Amino acid sequence: MEDTQTSTDQEFSPGCSSVYQKRPEPESRCVSVGSDTSMHHLVTFKSGDIKTNLSYRSEGESSCVSMRSDASVPLDYMGEETETDLRHEVLDRFRSNLLKKFERLYEGTATQRNPTLLNEIYTELYITESESGEISNEHEVRQIETQSRRAATEDTAIKCSDIFRPLPGQDKAIRTVLTKGVAGIGKTVSVQKLILDWAEGKENQDVQLIFPLPFREINLMKDKTLSLSDLLHVFLPETKEIKISSDEYKVLFIFDGLDECRLSLDFKSKVKLCNISESASVDELLMNLIVGNLLPSALIWITSRPAAADLVPSECVHRVTEVRGFTEPQKEEYFRKRISDQSLADRIISHLKSSRSLYIMCHIPVFCWISAAVLEKMLSRAESGEIPKTLTQMYTHFLILQTNIKHEKEYEKKLTDEDMILKLGKVAFEQLVKGNLIFYEEDLRECGIDVREASVYSGLCTQIFREELGLYQGKVFCFVHLSIQEHLAALYVHILFKNDKYRNLLEPITKQSKLKDWFQLNSSEHVSLSELHQRAVDEALQSKNGHLDLFLRFLLGLSVESHQILLQQIMTLKRSSSDRNEKTVEYIKKKIRTIDSPEKSINLFHCLNELGDHSLVEEIQQYLNSRRIKEAKLSSSQWSAVAFVLLTSEEELNEFRLDKFVKKKNEPENMKVLQKLLPVIKESRSVQLSYCSITDEGCAALASALRSNPSHLRELDLSWNKIGKSVNLLFGVLQNPHCKLEKLWLRDCGITDEGCSALASALRSNPSHLRQLGLSLNEIGDLGVKYLCAGLEDPRCKLEILWLNDCGLTDEGCAALASALRSNPLHLRELSMTGNKLGKSVNLLSDVLQHSHCNLEILLLSYCSIPDEGCTALASALRSNSSHLRELDLYGNKLGDSGVKRLCAGLKYPHCKLEILWLNNCGVTDEGCAALALTLTSNPSHLRELDLSGNKLGKSGVKLLSDLKDDPLYKLERFYYCRYIIIKIF
Repeated sequence: MEDTQTSTDQEFSPGCSSVYQKRPEPESRCVSVGSDTSMHHLVTFKSGDIKTNLSYRSEGESSCVSMRSDASVPLDYMGEETETDLRHEVLDRFRSNLLKKFERLYEGTATQRNPTLLNEIYTELYITESESGEISNEHEVRQIETQSRRAATEDTAIKCSDIFRPLPGQDKAIRTVLTKGVAGIGKTVSVQKLILDWAEGKENQDVQLIFPLPFREINLMKDKTLSLSDLLHVFLPETKEIKISSDEYKVLFIFDGLDECRLSLDFKSKVKLCNISESASVDELLMNLIVGNLLPSALIWITSRPAAADLVPSECVHRVTEVRGFTEPQKEEYFRKRISDQSLADRIISHLKSSRSLYIMCHIPVFCWISAAVLEKMLSRAESGEIPKTLTQMYTHFLILQTNIKHEKEYEKKLTDEDMILKLGKVAFEQLVKGNLIFYEEDLRECGIDVREASVYSGLCTQIFREELGLYQGKVFCFVHLSIQEHLAALYVHILFKNDKYRNLLEPITKQSKLKDWFQLNSSEHVSLSELHQRAVDEALQSKNGHLDLFLRFLLGLSVESHQILLQQIMTLKRSSSDRNEKTVEYIKKKIRTIDSPEKSINLFHCLNELGDHSLVEEIQQYLNSRRIKEAKLSSSQWSAVAFVLLTSEEELNEFRLDKFVKKKNEPENMKVLQKLLPVIKESRSVQLSYCSITDEGCAALASALRSNPSHLRELDLSWNKIGKSVNLLFGVLQNPHCKLEKLWLRDCGITDEGCSALASALRSNPSHLRQLGLSLNEIGDLGVKYLCAGLEDPRCKLEILWLNDCGLTDEGCAALASALRSNPLHLRELSMTGNKLGKSVNLLSDVLQHSHCNLEILLLSYCSIPDEGCTALASALRSNSSHLRELDLYGNKLGDSGVKRLCAGLKYPHCKLEILWLNNCGVTDEGCAALALTLTSNPSHLRELDLSGNKLGKSGVKLLSDLKDDPLYKLERFYYCRYIIIKIF
């Protein structure tokens, strides 16, 4: 629920600095890269009517001015002309103040004297439209690691300037937008950029007023009762001179950091406020504003981390967008902007690319900042230490960098670095165990931290409080990013172990964090390093949402010998570095072999990477490179290693085929392989699992995996697996509004009419994405087709290909299908009904072909018991000027010469666009050949391919068609007249 690494108010940065301070003189107030609660460009509607006269300050001027207006004469007492001029003056001053407030970006301490202009370093972020309610319980770093697999072209990118503008094809008014994204992904910097672009007159100029109201600041007023106008006056004093309640202005409210909200936000409350002068609690004010009771024409933009995104009911949100961080090109762009020395920037980018785990993390802008800060120092001069290649190394160097920054300043030294880091680590661990990412002064005091001392370590902790108005005071703390909190928490536990401080530091904190219970320790117990690690591994594996995954990686990584040497720069570690990690490595490998969760196995491989053990991965990499993996009999842990290698490779996971990894299809062992590779399947766009002996259990596991990431998969083939009723679980995935599956092939899967009912329900719930559906060789019968038709006739259904071969259909099922296609004929392009006893009901399908909106191009009706008179209806469809039919398959229907002659009545018409005609095994003789030859010679036919194999054709019949090769109207390219002989005419 906290966007901890970020800060919503704009002076917050990766630093422990006050965003609000007493204002004897104006102070700059900006957002840091560490700050994050989401935004991007601006709401580009169209140019507005308001002309602004922005005053740009000189270089020496302060970057922020007091928000108090100097104008003291109410507008009501002015003449009309004076009132208009004054109104423009107030609006101009309002813009100018926002410009100065948001034009600079602080990276590092907020008190540095040379902050960066946002426009100089700002790098566009990748934002897409998402769905309300799509919330992941995974650790945010795990979400980043999986999202990094997806191509940036997968979804339509949305600029922040367009977040209130519907996408092409959408017809909806957008008033309230919720933008979600993990901590540090760039939400707050995006907010800053939108406001800056607006203030500079670049974007969204039909919006006259923007009110940024970060939740961190609003929290400090949660016990107050006041009106909306009073609330605005507190945050933005100039609003006292602006008639906000009138319809004169289009306004945008930005509520940054919903995950940090400490208000109740009870949307079921019956308190209804319609006037901005009505007083109520702050949470009631916000609730009424969001639902539209207050200022219903106002635009609302809310940002949040994913875990808190559902605090606002979906019915109150008109669009959900997601900030997904940097794409691959944007990563490089950031470093080239951030590092002035381009050769150094190239070296940094090259180094990060050499470590896949680091480069994946660079999707998070704040991690790019951390990496740039560390690597710029290390690569720009000769360094004796190892250049960071793991997360633990990077964060430890970052910690050392921040303590060095402190030493460069003149602070009264009351604490050693070790004592201060230990205290920060203590609060980090305690709050991590509690699940808190934001904490207060009392939390620091309980850990022996003085606020003034903490501010010295300004790169590690962010402090925001409001006191310049003399009305509200409060201090809120968070670490620059969740990962920094996790690193400090791990460092705290590690230091306790190394320095034997369990006895004197364990007892005072057990009331809060229960560290003793957490590690099952007692104050007299001496545990080995491997025991400490094993207990931490067990604790992390018990977490349902993986919230201790990164903590575990850091804890294990800190025990590597090179880290002991590194840490000696800032602290004394009493235990020798002779502690070995072999037992820890073996314990982790044992867990990889035995645990059922593929995702947790992946994290354990990351842990092995932090420990410097790559044995399993290197072994698997050799198998993959040599293409011998199908012949290898891999163990359970080796298959987990396969998943890890595939997920951390640079190649995109476009298609997953199980037959690339297993030697034989339909083997029971295939299910074990499938279970281990589920994380790979979740990140693949196409999954091919035909003939894989998928059982009910496997289908359930597959459905569960797809539910956790439904928006990525585009094609799924489960043909020839007897999954029966368990397929209903997959249809449940289809109902998910985030599911974008386009191709689903389920041939011979044991699906019954009951399964069709579940499928129809899915099509009605989410009908717009599925384009291809294959249900051949399933005994669904007429009842199943009727169920299916309930979904097909939905006008939102855009199915283009439908295969129903050998499904036990009769006239009744064909009639239902024809009725559904008449209701929704626009989209279907291909229909296969082979092997069903349709008989004369083919006339109903022929009627559909003549529908003015029917776009069917391929109709496959082999072995459908169609009589010769059925060809009359088909001929009628062929000669219709509405017909789009290009391919007609009548294989195996006893049409005889009579049926062929009837069909020729349609072929000879100029409107007929048929290009492929299959009449094999139809009882045709030379008489039928003669009719076809006459039709082809007398009309400019489009026919390119004709199959008459399997018929009783004599030499005369074949000759009639073969002799047409010199006819200028003859366009036939392929003529099949027996099973093995093809005459090609070019």
